This record gives sequence, C-alpha cells and structure tokens, in this order.
Amino acid sequence: MANEDALFVDDALGLYAVADGMGGHNAGEVASQEAIDTIHGMIVRGAAVIRALEAASPTPEDLRKAKRLLESAVQAATYMVFGIAQHDPDQQGMGTTLSALLVAGQVGVTAQVGDSRVYLVRDGVASQLTEDHTLIGWQLKQGIISAEEAAHSPHKNVITRAVGSREYVQVDVHCFPVRVGDTFLLCSDGLHGYLRDLEEIPPITDLGPTVAARRFIDLANERGGKDNITAVVIEIV
Repeated sequence: MANEDALFVDDALGLYAVADGMGGHNAGEVASQEAIDTIHGMIVRGAAVIRALEAASPTPEDLRKAKRLLESAVQAATYMVFGIAQHDPDQQGMGTTLSALLVAGQVGVTAQVGDSRVYLVRDGVASQLTEDHTLIGWQLKQGIISAEEAAHSPHKNVITRAVGSREYVQVDVHCFPVRVGDTFLLCSDGLHGYLRDLEEIPPITDLGPTVAARRFIDLANERGGKDNITAVVIEIV
C-alpha cells in the first residue's frame, strides 16, 4: 500500500499538521506533501503574527490575524496542489485532507479541510476540535440519517472538501485558549476510523507523545488497519 499521508511537526514554530492524499499514480502522495510544504512556508513568513500571539495578552486583532494566516496558508496549498495537477495529466483530480494546528503562547488555532482530525485532551477528557467534511457528516447534521445508520453507511469515505481538487476551498478556522497540560492528537482517518469512542483517547495520550503515537498506530492495525495510519501527539508543557 502506497503511503499517501504526510505529517509535519515543528515544536519551535508551534506548527503541526496531518494530510491524507488522494488520487492515482502516486498523486495523493504528491498532494499531501505539497500541501504540508506550502503551509510550512507560509507560516514561517508569518512569524510576526506568531510573535504577537505569544505576547502576554494578544488583542482581538492579533487573533484575527492568526486565523487569517492559517487560512491563507491552506488556501495557498490548495492553489499550489490544483496548479500542479493542471500541468500533469497523471495528477489531475488529486487532492488531500488537511488538519493543521498552530500553538503560540496560550493560543491555539486549527484549520480544517476534509476528514483528518484534531483532538484535545484536557483534564483527562477528550474532545474533537475539528468537524469532518464528509457526506455522512453532512447527512447527520441535516438529520437525514441516524448515528447508527451512519456507522453502517457505504459512503463513509466520501469527503465533501479537499485541498487541491479545485483552486479554492472553504477552510474551517477556529481559535481557542491553550493550557499547560493540554495534549493534542492529530490523525488521519486511518486511525480515527478505528477508535470506538472519545474515552479511548486519554489513557493512551497519558503514555507520553512518542509512546502514545506508536500505540495509536498499533491499535488501528490491530483492528484492521486497511488504510495509511498517521498519528501526531503533542503535549503542552
């Protein structure tokens, strides 16, 4: 199985990302890596915005700029992946999911496209910070199907938004407070598709970032492991 997932971890920059590519002829692998690389470059160039967030009391305008920075980075990645695909017939139609987390000072910002996820574990309780952009997610939100019907739907892997499938994508961007002791899990659907509930997450993240990431991957493999599996665990200290 070709690995079409890509990840990025930079503690110094405070940037973390997971991308799950799609497309034939290794195009998914190209899409996910190009998206990650583009976002990294954009965030590096936005260093002044990050420094403002690290101030003792960032202003509402500082928060707006941070959200714009991350959203612009994802849009740039979308334009880059789409442009590459237009010049190579083998890569046309490629795209990627993207879940990114920026942590600066006591502020966190997430950017979301597709169905990779960002979870937060705080005080022993896990919550999902991102919303899946999938056909099932939309049907659930509209009340068209029940949770039980969703669990057995044949459309589980149909995503409604992707980076690079068009030259523009709607990005979900959220800002929230970060505390010492918070732990984050970023993962592709190759992992979260095998998690039974949120309660499974905290005992594993308690093992520490490196051990936890390995345990999450082992868990997905033990339960079937039919897709690429990526897990990034970050602990705020």
